[in-house]
Amino acid sequence: MTSTDRGFPLHGFLLAIGSAASFALSGTFASALMSAGWSPGAAATVRISLAALVLAVPTVVALRGQWSRVRRAGAPILLFGLLAVAGCQLAFFLAVEFIPPSLALLIEFMGPVLLMLWTWARSRVAPSALTLLGASIAVVGLVAVSGVVTGEALDPIGVLFALGAAVGNAAYYAAGASSDHGIPPLPFVGLGLAVGAATLLVTSAFGTPRFAMTDAPAVIAGAPLSPVIVVAGLVLVSTVLAYVLGVAASRRLGAIVSSFTGYSEALFGILWTIVLLAIVPSGWEWLGAALIVTGVVTVKVGELAGERRGAAAASRAPIAEADILPDVELGDGARRPTE
Repeated sequence: MTSTDRGFPLHGFLLAIGSAASFALSGTFASALMSAGWSPGAAATVRISLAALVLAVPTVVALRGQWSRVRRAGAPILLFGLLAVAGCQLAFFLAVEFIPPSLALLIEFMGPVLLMLWTWARSRVAPSALTLLGASIAVVGLVAVSGVVTGEALDPIGVLFALGAAVGNAAYYAAGASSDHGIPPLPFVGLGLAVGAATLLVTSAFGTPRFAMTDAPAVIAGAPLSPVIVVAGLVLVSTVLAYVLGVAASRRLGAIVSSFTGYSEALFGILWTIVLLAIVPSGWEWLGAALIVTGVVTVKVGELAGERRGAAAASRAPIAEADILPDVELGDGARRPTE
């Protein structure tokens, strides 16, 4: 490790930014394919299936001799594959048929807020005031992005699909946080992609979602491109490279810092939409974007503060004398702790 890494994890930070920028390109690639005549189901299925094939060999190599762990991790892998991969990607691609990719991505990033609300409902333990404040800010941002305030509302179908992607985003964090099975991040992603690909292939065979492809050129930044090139970018850059960079960043930064850095994906989504699709957000959409990112980060800060308070309280908890003193036997057969 270099002195720069010890003082500030620059390499890890750059990897996380690269991952976010790569993930954010998926909306641009998908939007171009769908404008050329592809269905959202085809774009999602091809993306996930080819990415699963690319990661198949590294996944098998990484799990050599550890397949018993896969059986123990069945539930998290299925949750990841069905919701975080297949459900999230399909819902997102359906959303960008109706609303700009940057706004669909912003709404998808409401996932941590939904996860917080779900945890609250299940545990019946209220989040901290800071966490609730962050959730409120994010909801206000969602209202601003939707265009309801200005009377120029986004297509409600697109917003609903984007919220469906947010549910998948929440499942991504929930499944990814499960590490007691012992499967490293890369093979876990590979297995999840395989589950997602199998799900999309089976459902597409029955016509749900509709599967339609075309060889018509896809236009990005005003240039007509072969769909093969766009699919290659969608698979290799926005899926495989994005996941690999994200895993490498997590190992250098830790889960908390890397998750914060990952929120730059929404900002990259806006940048790519402007540069490559020439779609410029309105003033209200810019405001909503800022509020959503601010709100989600505030939720994370509140969760972190709550974890630290809980750890501090646990460390201050009194320890019973019987828990720390060994027992000695008395003459009558009774036992008492030593003093």
